[in-house]
Amino acid sequence: MEKLPKVALPFIIGAILLVIVLAKSAVTIDSGEAGVLFKTFGEGVVIDEPPMGEGFHIVAPWNKVYVYEVRQQELFEKMKVLSSNGLEIQIDASAWYEPVYKDLGNLHQSLGQGYLQRVIQPAIRSAARSVVGRYTPEQLYSSKRDAIQDEIYEETKKILEKQYVQLNEVLVRDVTLPNTIKDAIERKLKQEQESLEYEFRLVTAAKEAEKVIIEAEGKAESNRILSASLTDKILQDKGIDATMKLAESPNSKVIVIGSGDSGLPIILGNQ
Repeated sequence: MEKLPKVALPFIIGAILLVIVLAKSAVTIDSGEAGVLFKTFGEGVVIDEPPMGEGFHIVAPWNKVYVYEVRQQELFEKMKVLSSNGLEIQIDASAWYEPVYKDLGNLHQSLGQGYLQRVIQPAIRSAARSVVGRYTPEQLYSSKRDAIQDEIYEETKKILEKQYVQLNEVLVRDVTLPNTIKDAIERKLKQEQESLEYEFRLVTAAKEAEKVIIEAEGKAESNRILSASLTDKILQDKGIDATMKLAESPNSKVIVIGSGDSGLPIILGNQ
């Protein structure tokens, strides 16, 4: 019984060593992550095989696994850039990005886990400086925000094409101008709006006046045509027709022929 611990000691030590080796060899990759295998006594970073996926993995204790997040991530940047006329503008922008999954080994070999600071931040800053430098503060403040957002995205994407990084979107959240410039732009925009409203009122008034003139001219022309068509002969004929119709009426009356103006009859009723 006293010798049993001495006999079991090597087994205990072996079990402990086995646990240590297994602990160093076991790798668990969480959801949304992937692993890049580095073979210490082999070719180094494994780039000709797919990355290690989620779950539990056993690797040789002398090898290493570098874990990367492969979900979409967000970079938020506050950048001070210059407009086309040299004024300092602050741009608040977000970039949505993720590593290219199949090229994770190449990404690790060329840039490493600090690829965000090495390529993405410099790329979006360079693109923002280039794009904003094409516009005036007034354009940036009023009408060109969507345009600069699209252009920053396109230029950043072009820079990152060969860097094993996928750029999904660039969002310009805010454009901040110096207060003096912002106030001047707002005053100018207000004046332009008031001018447009005044011009609209003038155009509306002119159209109303034109409408009145056209209606008056039409009425005058109608009266002229009617007046020209009413000759004395026509009036006499109309009067005779009216007399004949009245004579046929059962109401009592006295008709004096030829006693009215232009020889038209005078009708005397009983009332």
